[in-house]
Amino acid sequence: MFRKLAKDGFRRIISIAMTTTVDAIYEHGKIFLPEPLALPEKSRVRVTIEFDSQREAWMKFSEESLMKTWGNDADNVFNELLKKR
Repeated sequence: MFRKLAKDGFRRIISIAMTTTVDAIYEHGKIFLPEPLALPEKSRVRVTIEFDSQREAWMKFSEESLMKTWGNDADNVFNELLKKR
């Protein structure tokens, strides 16, 4: 974020956000990254915690739902139509 003096004389705050996703390990109250990030020292960052157990449960639920919808013999009709193209 930086401040810029606009033509009207007022200062505007311009924020440029960059999103990067990295895996990390939480151990003894601290988050450890596998390798350093390409950020200037003392950079302020926002950390969002996503538990693997929740992600895995949602992925399994999603896969089961998709298989109920699309993983049936009636879908073979679509495969046959694609072959005729």
